[in-house]
Amino acid sequence: MSVQTAADIVLVDYGLGNLRSATRGLERAGASVELTDDPAAFDAADGIVLPGVGAFSEGMENAEPVRDALVEVADEGKPLFGICLGMQMLLTSSEEADHAGQGDAEGLDLIPGTNVRFAEGQKVPHMGWNELDVQRDHPIVEGVDGEYAYFVHSYYARPDDPNAIVATTDYGVDFPAVVANERGNVFGTQFHPEKSGETGLRILKNFVDYCVDR
Repeated sequence: MSVQTAADIVLVDYGLGNLRSATRGLERAGASVELTDDPAAFDAADGIVLPGVGAFSEGMENAEPVRDALVEVADEGKPLFGICLGMQMLLTSSEEADHAGQGDAEGLDLIPGTNVRFAEGQKVPHMGWNELDVQRDHPIVEGVDGEYAYFVHSYYARPDDPNAIVATTDYGVDFPAVVANERGNVFGTQFHPEKSGETGLRILKNFVDYCVDR
């Protein structure tokens, strides 16, 4: 895939994320990547990526210093792309904190909804390659309907508004693989595009193009 555009992307370094492979993936997609937890860098960026690996409550605790800045840039219309845990953090809450005995943990509430655990009897974590079923148009999913992406997770998003679901995947239940807010500038993938081969590269290229063209 040829790289024809470039964007200045901030990859938020808040201590929980697959930063090396995410950086490589974004660079392959044509982005110039800055790893930082400095909110001052968000304003100058063309787009923000919120990665994430681990528990919801820990993610929100670590991201607390940049919480207000993330909400502010999202409200201003700047593209904000959450990956895996980063996607779950875009929602309002998660059952994971209660399940782990960690009490309530408040998400960014940029996409109203909660994250729920797979039903009893489902093998968790859900790990491996699954097909993407695009439900509606959004720039991030252009050209990936029916393609396969790599997932590792035990919880999945349940948005309040069904229209927030951009693509789904079947793992005993159809769950959201890609979600977006009504405005379209805040979105996330439950899968790891940086680990999803050519499909993931297409997703990241779509993100870079969106940041340039918006």
